Amino acid sequence: MSSAISATRFSVLDRSRVRAGHDGPGALRDTVRFAQQAEALGYHRFWVSEHHSVPGVAGSAPTVLAAAVAAATSTIRVGTGGVMLPNHQPLVVAEQFGVLESLFPGRIDMGLGRSVGFTDGIRRALGHGKKDAEEFATLVAELLGYFSGEQSAHPHVHARPAEGLRIPAFVLATGAGAQVAAAAGLPLVIAAVRGEGEMLRAVDGYRDAFRPSAWGEQPYVVLSGTVAVAATTEQARRILLPEAWSTAYSRTHGEFPPLAPAETIAGLRMTERERALFDEAQRGQLHGTEDEVADGLEKLIDRSGADEFLVTTSTYDRAALLDSYRRLARITASR
Repeated sequence: MSSAISATRFSVLDRSRVRAGHDGPGALRDTVRFAQQAEALGYHRFWVSEHHSVPGVAGSAPTVLAAAVAAATSTIRVGTGGVMLPNHQPLVVAEQFGVLESLFPGRIDMGLGRSVGFTDGIRRALGHGKKDAEEFATLVAELLGYFSGEQSAHPHVHARPAEGLRIPAFVLATGAGAQVAAAAGLPLVIAAVRGEGEMLRAVDGYRDAFRPSAWGEQPYVVLSGTVAVAATTEQARRILLPEAWSTAYSRTHGEFPPLAPAETIAGLRMTERERALFDEAQRGQLHGTEDEVADGLEKLIDRSGADEFLVTTSTYDRAALLDSYRRLARITASR
């Protein structure tokens, strides 16, 4: 068995992507069913995300969806990847997670991000702007203070039933997220958005700057990325085409279209810019047969020293997606 893979936890992030010909409510129900399947396959966590007014993405209220997922499962950890803290008041977030942990003790994770709304209009509707992301470290400290009962921003204000509970908290490494995680002594969730080299430098910086805290004695790194496994390399590549095209389309049209079948994507006539963005969206993704993916994962985990891998794959064909996760679970259990 690969020592790198066998020592690493594998988890799932589902964004509740809408498929062509389907609707948002169906995508949310698919997420709940997918969590049950991930639990049966032995994955460690199942996280949901926060997106506001984004076409093609149904996941807008992560704590509400996390409650539905936790109620439909029994052993898998459930959390958010993440709650975008600048969009919310820390007191309300603490209260929501306090309720989740009280109802599902020992199974809830609190993943926190610093992103704000997708457009100026969404930010205005949320009552926040880009500058709010700059207050992320302060917001994190206030939020954690509600759990410890030591927050000083609002004296005599207590988060019920959160106070006294200890829920694992994670920071998503967007912007200054890695520095915030290190300073607060929290686990880091990071993806190779700007390339593997920059990601690895951020991981090293996080470990060097990490300050032990009541929330974490040692650095803990969760790599996040897209992985597709199939019987052949080409079949695995086709699993990734719908999300890659959706990402490329969003860069030119400002919205994510519903995920279309791979054969539809393969037959599209793209402009030169669309083709370049489509190719770019496929870089850094890991796909192939079980042997090929196992080799790629082992090398990536060895280079990064990651403690956990959060798989974020989406596609139109849910049967192919489930088969990919099933094959990946087999890799992590037997290789």
